[in-house]
Amino acid sequence: MSQSSSVPPSVNRFMKFILRSPFHGLVSKSILLITFTGRKSGKTYTTPVSYSQQGNQVIIFTHADWWKNLSNHAPVTLQLRGKAVRGFAETVSKDKSAIAAGLSRHLQVVRSDARYYGVTFDEQGLPRVEEIEKAASSAVMICIQLS
Repeated sequence: MSQSSSVPPSVNRFMKFILRSPFHGLVSKSILLITFTGRKSGKTYTTPVSYSQQGNQVIIFTHADWWKNLSNHAPVTLQLRGKAVRGFAETVSKDKSAIAAGLSRHLQVVRSDARYYGVTFDEQGLPRVEEIEKAASSAVMICIQLS
């Protein structure tokens, strides 16, 4: 779900509905809604994305261009496991080794995302390093510090 440009609009609408409903528990363990403001348009956007969480930090990966709205610690609102929470986003687009390390950790938690990045797992159940490095070359990592 982290690649909203490749997800049909009907799927995104359905996920928004589910994540805002009492039934969010069906998917909210690994999918959330992120709401942010367009840097040029000033318009508010909300998109479903997969995520992993480490303490007060939520990590999201994407190939889509919407991440460009999140520069300079942009404020965001997340619909996270049924609750609206605020945070500030930091994007990592150039440090490919940091993206690779983060993506490897993320895929160990959200294994279903591996198919979106062309990553498979080795005999020990770890993401294959060469596939992670290739995926990191085109992915962007978004780190959200929760308020």
